[in-house]
Amino acid sequence: MAILAAIIDAAIFASSGIFGTALLPALTMTMMLVAADLALALRPGTAAVVAYIQVVTRICACLLLGHYGLASGIGDVGVLVAGYRAGAWLPTRASATVLPVLMVGVAVAALINGTADEWWMIPAIGVSNALIPWLVGRYTAAGGAYVTKLEMQRENDRAVMDKALADEREAIARDLHDVISHHVSAIGIHAGAARMAMGSDVEASTRSLEAVESSSRAAMMDLRRQLDLLHGRDAAGDRQPGLANNSELVDSVGAAGLDVELDMTGATVELPASLDVTVYRIVQEMLTNALRHGDGSARLNVRVNHSRIVIEESNAIAAETYPGGSLHRGLDGMRRRAELFDGDVECGADASGRWQTSVAIPIGAS
Repeated sequence: MAILAAIIDAAIFASSGIFGTALLPALTMTMMLVAADLALALRPGTAAVVAYIQVVTRICACLLLGHYGLASGIGDVGVLVAGYRAGAWLPTRASATVLPVLMVGVAVAALINGTADEWWMIPAIGVSNALIPWLVGRYTAAGGAYVTKLEMQRENDRAVMDKALADEREAIARDLHDVISHHVSAIGIHAGAARMAMGSDVEASTRSLEAVESSSRAAMMDLRRQLDLLHGRDAAGDRQPGLANNSELVDSVGAAGLDVELDMTGATVELPASLDVTVYRIVQEMLTNALRHGDGSARLNVRVNHSRIVIEESNAIAAETYPGGSLHRGLDGMRRRAELFDGDVECGADASGRWQTSVAIPIGAS
């Protein structure tokens, strides 16, 4: 565009006949016009300086033509592009400062060149050659900035949505892990007990098989809750387990062979629904780990008041390692659940060799 403007403005200036009248001044002025137009290719930050150069060059060309009695030969391409650049690329204050200089400059040049036959043509030339290109640049840039902002907002919304989907998948995976690992662990232990008692102790074998049946039904119920939640059924949230179901949870792992000493303090405190489910899942994971990796006994202490809830579980570690999986996935799930409510998880073996897990969650935290 800068090269094209230079060619057109130089050709129009040469068409005035100035080269036949004053060759050296004509060559000098042509080089100034070409240099001013080529400056349009400079970086956006120079838009104000380039606009001022265009004004000065235009007035000088008009003075030269007027000196030799030539009333035409001034092109508008360079000053039009300069006005557009000033409107599109400069900050508001700098752009508003350049505009009146452009308008006055082109009006004065028209007055010197004698192209304004009537007084009203002088401000009209200022408007057409300076104000209108400036407005086009200004509002084109504003429209482009608005479109860019919308695109950035769309990208941000997409990133937020992707993160929400990832968090939701992670939450579903934690819930399914808690439900499946708890019930399947119990089913595996009962099935093993039934196999060993089969043929020698029919009554014990029958009890173990009944426990397998009961655990299977409980697993199906929990899975149905998760599917109801995934399908957006509101009633499913009312059936979600909570702190009040911890006794039932202790009974179920007791039937699977884990002797739990339970101590609950302040269990009547009403918890927010999401925290209530979280507490249940954390206790479920603690007892499942104790059933898998412990020696058959555990202590569970749940303390609730109006400011925080503390869950502590301890069990002796079994001599043989549980073959069905690792402890770490369950502990990671507990940490993530607790962190959602600004809670802390501490775990590890103490000096006596017992495994200790402690979870503290402030009530009312987001």
